Amino acid sequence: MTLGQALAGGLAGLGLDLDAPAQAKLLAYLALLQKWNRTHNLTAIREPERMVTHHLLDSLATLRHLPQVASARLVDIGSGGGLPGIPLAIARPAWKVTLLDSGAKKVAFLRQAAAELPLPNVDVAATRAEDYRPSGLFDVAISRALSDLAQFVAVARPLIAPDGCMLAMKGVYPHEELAHLPADVRVLASPALEVPGLDGARHLVIMVHASA
Repeated sequence: MTLGQALAGGLAGLGLDLDAPAQAKLLAYLALLQKWNRTHNLTAIREPERMVTHHLLDSLATLRHLPQVASARLVDIGSGGGLPGIPLAIARPAWKVTLLDSGAKKVAFLRQAAAELPLPNVDVAATRAEDYRPSGLFDVAISRALSDLAQFVAVARPLIAPDGCMLAMKGVYPHEELAHLPADVRVLASPALEVPGLDGARHLVIMVHASA
């Protein structure tokens, strides 16, 4: 099975209908990630087939839980190698996506990917989330890099609009972390994510301001 076939099959399993140019761009991103990973160690996963499932499909599994709107502003906090932000930017080209990371090598890769693929709807912010001051607030903040929900909320909440949402990608259901969320944050849902070809638990915790 080729990588293209694996991606197409996985997208079908997720119920996503991405056109051929979008699928080609996802595979081009994967090739660029592999190339940079040889020298910069952006991800511990090196097998292309596992990158399809663990990176592309895992990121895109969040799509059905994002706002179903034509345009929105999304920030990927701790984007690292561009996950989940770059796959989401490819799938939603009308959205404005900001990739936020403070690591110099990671920022260099993100800027190269945005230029080479190209991704005109992507901006890269080279700073720590705590120090980031965007020109406007975001509709969505998402991360799969931050291990603790309270830590994610602390840096994400100042960046989103009053009616915005915060989405944290997790493995096993984070019972203890949920119990330690601040009182002014409300959990809307925490669905399990079924990612084709990926064994192990995956969950998405969707949070908003308590007043939203």
